[in-house]
Amino acid sequence: MSDFRKGFVAVSFTDPSPAAPPSPTARTADVSHQTVGILGGTGPQGRGLAYRLARAGQRVVLGSREAERAAATADGLGPGVTGTSNTEAAREGDIVIVTVPWEGHAATLGALREELAGKLVIDAVNPLGFDAKGAYAIRPAEGSAAEQAAALLPRSRVTAAFHHVSAALLTDPAVETLNTDVLVLGDSRADTDAVQALIGRVPGMRAVFAGRLRNAHQVEALVANLVSINRRYKAHAGLRITDV
Repeated sequence: MSDFRKGFVAVSFTDPSPAAPPSPTARTADVSHQTVGILGGTGPQGRGLAYRLARAGQRVVLGSREAERAAATADGLGPGVTGTSNTEAAREGDIVIVTVPWEGHAATLGALREELAGKLVIDAVNPLGFDAKGAYAIRPAEGSAAEQAAALLPRSRVTAAFHHVSAALLTDPAVETLNTDVLVLGDSRADTDAVQALIGRVPGMRAVFAGRLRNAHQVEALVANLVSINRRYKAHAGLRITDV
């Protein structure tokens, strides 16, 4: 665990077993009736989020470049999940989570500007590179993946979350409760409250507001450190914010 000066929170790395502490106070938001679209939903993170949200009672539309692949993936995730193209998932979702690979991030969002207009968009993409030394963070010209999304989607309500949630734990049906905090970033209190409400529907997940979108780079970049932790300790590490 890392300790900081008085007045700052501390960050601890967690395993999936202990119960989550109470969520920080947020304004009440009911998202239970809203459809969640997931772009790039056939990848591990997208599949895992779809599985957990559907188990919590959310209607989920899984998107992919190949609608048939998304439909086949959705069939394996149980009730509440359907599969289609990224375009249809963006069109059907009230809330849309972006889990596409970083390499396709700009092209995917740029092509869906109209479908995502007015939507609450949650960018969960981590710009990472890999070489012989392991994972390292990439800093986009806009500052972060979330800020790139905001630039590409000027009529959408862009937020950022789900960066540090283990895909292996999300997709493991033996894990009933996820012991992890999820950092939420955004420039609108109403939008971040809605994201926190969505996260709070998943048992064990606790949402913590972590600042405006301009602070997203360091949140995205921390995943490179988590990759190193997981490799060294053969773990599925997550985050827990203390004293909150």
